[in-house]
Amino acid sequence: MKKHILVIPGDGIGPEVTTWGKAVLEKIGQQFGHEFTFDEALMGHAGIEATGNPLPDETLEKAKVSDAILFGAIGHIKYDNDPSAKVRPEQGLLKIRKELGLYANLRPIMLFDELLDASSLKPEILKGTDILFFRELTGDVYFGEKKRSEDRNTASDLMIYSRYEVERIAIKAYEAARVRGKKLCSVDKANVLEASRLWREVVQEIAKQYPDVETEHMFIDNAAMQLVKNPKKFDVVLTANLFGDILTDEASQIAGSMGMLASASVGDGTGFFEPIHGSAHDIAGQDKANPLASILSVALMLEISFGLKEEAKLITSAIDKTLKQGYRTGDIADANTDKSKILGTTAMGQKVLEYLS
Repeated sequence: MKKHILVIPGDGIGPEVTTWGKAVLEKIGQQFGHEFTFDEALMGHAGIEATGNPLPDETLEKAKVSDAILFGAIGHIKYDNDPSAKVRPEQGLLKIRKELGLYANLRPIMLFDELLDASSLKPEILKGTDILFFRELTGDVYFGEKKRSEDRNTASDLMIYSRYEVERIAIKAYEAARVRGKKLCSVDKANVLEASRLWREVVQEIAKQYPDVETEHMFIDNAAMQLVKNPKKFDVVLTANLFGDILTDEASQIAGSMGMLASASVGDGTGFFEPIHGSAHDIAGQDKANPLASILSVALMLEISFGLKEEAKLITSAIDKTLKQGYRTGDIADANTDKSKILGTTAMGQKVLEYLS
């Protein structure tokens, strides 16, 4: 197989973690006889600094002709402390999703037994959890009309959805549920929000096409509570952009750290693969970032975009072996971790490469 991958390191710890995602791809290519070629591009704060644009035209052009995209992270504290900034790193991420038609964000909550104690939740509550989130990516308040009054004292963001946007991601979620545990939970706020009433109405219609899948509807506030109370009750979770953003970050505690969670943004063309953690500028450049989420994003890329399930499984197995040997980055270490096995970004990436062999 021959595939062309665009690497967009982004901001903060993005360049550090994507280095190891790329290294794993190269290793897999060598072992299985695949040819992966690479290009690199700017986005986010890095794009603004270089061109004044969070998504430079050159980056978008490269993205459109690539077979898949490996992304690092986006954001900078400079903008977090300046809500009046007109140009922001996150605008690049929102635009590339729109331009590439990436309407479905898949976030698997994969729990490694060795990290049961890394979570703030009790191990007996966590063990056996396996959730796949489907978060809609191109609608909701992130893309709706935004207003600020002339006196700057009143603001609004329009929560907007069209029927086709809900239909297409619901179909993807039901197809996944059909080959998993045959359970789907759709999360909304239909008791209050009109956009959620449309969401529920459409999901109910799609559900009729999948009688073999058990469908449950749950309000967002209850879902947030149930996720920490009994995460094993969930299999496939389908939800809107804003709710999905919040729930999947909450779910990172199930896996022990955001540094352990990968994601895939897909549509009908080029897929976009990234860890869910942020740019973490407080540790950028210090060899402290956890590269495992970026490496797991590569596993998702191989499976979802290229159908290489054996190769993806080998990557997950290599991470499992690394953790079983007691190796940790600082974010997933605990009081019982052997201090000699607490590794930096580079050493952890190298360990995974060793176990890939």
